Amino acid sequence: MNDLPYLNFQLLERLALQSDAVQTLCDCTKTSLAGWASLPVSFPEGQLQRVGTLIQGNVDEATFAEFLPNGTGYWSDNAPIAPFYFPYNRSDVWECTACRRIFLRYTEGGGYFVDQRIRVLTQSLLVDAALP
Repeated sequence: MNDLPYLNFQLLERLALQSDAVQTLCDCTKTSLAGWASLPVSFPEGQLQRVGTLIQGNVDEATFAEFLPNGTGYWSDNAPIAPFYFPYNRSDVWECTACRRIFLRYTEGGGYFVDQRIRVLTQSLLVDAALP
C-alpha cells in the first residue's frame, strides 16, 4: 500500500517550478538526468526523500501507453512528462534534501532484471494530456 499523497497536475507543476528555480550545483546534478536514465551508481540516493506519487490506484492496472509526440522517444531529453502515461503513472516524486530539485523515479522490471529509473522534473516538459 502506498501511503504517499497523490500529486495532481497543479501540485506537480508547482514542484516542477520549484525544481527549475534551483540554480546551485549539487551532487545530484553530476549526471544529466534530463531524460530517463538508470540510476547512476554515483547518485547520492541518501539525499532524496519521497514527497508524493503519480500512481493512482493499483499500479499493476496502470496503462503502458506512452505519450511521445513529435518523434520523441522514451530516452529523449525533450520527451514530454505526461503524468497519466507510462512511465510517469508508475512513478513517485522525490526531492533532493540538499538543493530541493525534484526527481521522478520508478522501477523498470523485465523478465530477469529490475532497474531503478530517474528523471529530473521540468515544468517546460510537463503536459496535462488525458488518456484517450
